[in-house]
Amino acid sequence: MSQPIASPLVQITGLTKSYGQGEARFDALRGIDLTIQHGEFVAIMGPSGSGKSTLMNVLGCLDTPSSGSYHYEGIAVEKLTSDQRSLLRRYALGFIFQGFNLLARTSAQENVELPLLYRGMSARERHAKAIAALTSVSLPAKLQSTPGELSGGQQQRVAIARAIVTEPSTLFADEPTGNLDSVSTQEIIEILPRLNLDRGITVLMVTHDEHVAAAAKRLILIRDGRIDSDNTST
Repeated sequence: MSQPIASPLVQITGLTKSYGQGEARFDALRGIDLTIQHGEFVAIMGPSGSGKSTLMNVLGCLDTPSSGSYHYEGIAVEKLTSDQRSLLRRYALGFIFQGFNLLARTSAQENVELPLLYRGMSARERHAKAIAALTSVSLPAKLQSTPGELSGGQQQRVAIARAIVTEPSTLFADEPTGNLDSVSTQEIIEILPRLNLDRGITVLMVTHDEHVAAAAKRLILIRDGRIDSDNTST
């Protein structure tokens, strides 16, 4: 008996996003068709203003499309309310940003625990999960360190731990090495493929760095709001 074909994680069709009106209107996305399967590691590249960050924001439910359809795990995301999109982000998605976005006067462990507070999890369970997440990014000795006591690379690893502590199915990384030196960059591009392979987390990463993009198995190039190329490495 043949096995059923798994539905894609992400399916978008004719996706557009525009800002402004009249002569001030800017079409950031101009009819994107894209399918992403469970467990892929996808890098999205493109020149400034190409629409890559807009696409990432729509896929991550941080923004809504102007037209077209977006299905995540079969859910019609464009039809969800703001509260429903928030729940989807909370329970299925993790985010890493260029600027780390850590609370300055809060320890690494407390920063990582923060997403778990919104789930009503007990303190004991939060502590255990945060310690495990920080250990997975090689920071078990920095639990009580504040961001100001950490290097840029260490801060980004705390941010990664915070993103994965909720065990998301998809991890969105927007220029995750943009503020890092070459040594810290190498650390991050070793962690992300490991999370993808060992945990089965789908990774969608926006980057301007070809070396960083090479860590992904699939490279999508965006130009002028459209997909210019889409290649998968063997």
